Amino acid sequence: MRVQETQQDLRSLSATLRREGHLRHFRRGQALFTEGDRAERVFLIDRGWVMISCMSAEGREIMLGLRGSGDIIGELSTLDGEARSATALPVADVDAIVASGSVLTQALEHPAAARELIGVLATRLRDADRKRLQFATLDTLGRVAERLLELSERFGQPSADGVAVEMPFSQEQLASWCGASREATVKALAALRSLKCISTGRQSLVIHDMDALSGHAQRRP
Repeated sequence: MRVQETQQDLRSLSATLRREGHLRHFRRGQALFTEGDRAERVFLIDRGWVMISCMSAEGREIMLGLRGSGDIIGELSTLDGEARSATALPVADVDAIVASGSVLTQALEHPAAARELIGVLATRLRDADRKRLQFATLDTLGRVAERLLELSERFGQPSADGVAVEMPFSQEQLASWCGASREATVKALAALRSLKCISTGRQSLVIHDMDALSGHAQRRP
């Protein structure tokens, strides 16, 4: 059994990308790929944060999400052959494993790798459905609270005053991620500060009352 488990580990998608790809360093602002590009490579983030965004018809940058260590990106265009639907931009220096699209398609011949990718796609589909529901039912305060909770769950670190979270993007980008104007997002952050839920600093915040923040996001216990 142990031998079988080891063989499955070696055939997992992440392990295959690490074995067949190469490590590359991307500076802040240096795109891993750009919306409209033809897909030739897939990426496994080894260190750092990558912002996924696209441009609206009016030329406004819309932030779709953040990806961090262990996340695979660029896989959809590799699978369907379509142009990139978004841009992947480091918000700080990033190290990523870069592999050709053929590595991904060949890896999927193994059940362990196929299951791993199905899990990634299922998680993102659920997240997209959840965000559509939030946009339909939550006001700006609720959506901002939800995004802060998401950041805390993925990137938060315990601190003496609560959970410390880096904010390596602008208020404009946070607003687009929340589907709101910058002005409304700034007001929502100010309201959360006045309620003692959070405190903010330069590109950082501390969540002091996780339960209250969850309440504003209308999360069930």
